[in-house]
Amino acid sequence: MRLHPKEILFRQGETGPLYRVKSGMLKIMRIHEDGTPFLVNLIAPGEIIPHHSLVTQQPYHGTAIALTTTELDVIPSEEWYAELSRDNNKCLEVAELLQSRLRTMQQRIDQLTQVAPADKLDKLRAWLNDIAGAGAGPITEILTQDEIAQFIGLRRETVNRLLRAKSKSAVQPPHEQAPERSDEH
Repeated sequence: MRLHPKEILFRQGETGPLYRVKSGMLKIMRIHEDGTPFLVNLIAPGEIIPHHSLVTQQPYHGTAIALTTTELDVIPSEEWYAELSRDNNKCLEVAELLQSRLRTMQQRIDQLTQVAPADKLDKLRAWLNDIAGAGAGPITEILTQDEIAQFIGLRRETVNRLLRAKSKSAVQPPHEQAPERSDEH
């Protein structure tokens, strides 16, 4: 199955199959009761989603939207859970998937606990380059400034200022660059 950028794979609250991401990247948006969307996760190649349904089927926790052209395998739920109940190797596969996801979450915690806002943004950029490849393009071609801010715990205005400072420093010689402020929480 192939999704193009901005196409929806599944919607929050629905139930359905699992998916193995072969290439590309997805974002998981959670819609609050007041209709406000919030970026809760980024999904990379090799992951099987939804994570919370690897052992028992649950409604989708958020809406999955393609960020880039994404190739997926559809895994019918009945087949997945039947194989899980009879094959110990499948249980080991689930354990390894969850372990990998925990490692990713540890990296996310490292991003969020950086003190300087610029460091948070740099960690996110590095992480995205790792999962999307260096040729993925600028971070703002993958995520909006609001989504970047939500994902690293900053205000959108701070993200905007950091991105402008970064693009300005890429054009100016180092001796003309203004020092970066760190006034964010």
